[in-house]
Amino acid sequence: MSQPPIQLPFSDKYTQTHAQAYFDKHRDGLARRMSHQRDLQLARKALRLAGEPTLVLDLPCGAGRFWPLLAEQPNRVILAADNSADMLATARASQPSDIVARVRTFQTSAFAIDLPDRSVDSIFCMRLMHHIGESAHRMPMLREFHRVTRDTVILSLWVDGNYKAWKRRRLEAERDRHLGRGLQNRFVIPAHQIESEFAGAGFTILGHFDFLPLYAMWRVYVLRRGDR
Repeated sequence: MSQPPIQLPFSDKYTQTHAQAYFDKHRDGLARRMSHQRDLQLARKALRLAGEPTLVLDLPCGAGRFWPLLAEQPNRVILAADNSADMLATARASQPSDIVARVRTFQTSAFAIDLPDRSVDSIFCMRLMHHIGESAHRMPMLREFHRVTRDTVILSLWVDGNYKAWKRRRLEAERDRHLGRGLQNRFVIPAHQIESEFAGAGFTILGHFDFLPLYAMWRVYVLRRGDR
């Protein structure tokens, strides 16, 4: 009998109210809008490096923030999935109707994707991996991505080797000294460690793009599937 998908505590928070707040936050204020535009810029570069894939799975799609970008290619088929039914409903209600008409949505876990082997050209996974603090959880997800893609994976996460990661470590150490270690759901992953995990899951790295080199933690990787 197959094991149920891994469930992590942070995934339970995406109720309808939280899903709407998630959609709104990327439109709230100049700094958020500028950050969103930089995210789009990096995503376009990543899609070009991946060869402008025709059949893309956006997972997790959240509130559909990247759907208009993915739809810029008129011949692209877009699948969009999320673990949260409320996120999917918010995405369908919030994005332009002509964009929504281009997207097939379904509910699924990134740890057990409800698609056959090698069924998409690329998996587009933005702003999920930094929530996965343990290699024991990241590896099953990466192996599932390897199973479902037939070519590439585009994913973002927080990496070390920059000012923000250094500052975050100092702030976390100070907080732990005074308050003790509480529930953490965002993690900086050493670049050498995640790159080793990519290789262990059967991927090679085509390239990566940093949000702000040497300053910000966000990095977007483009991976190519190999045969393990």
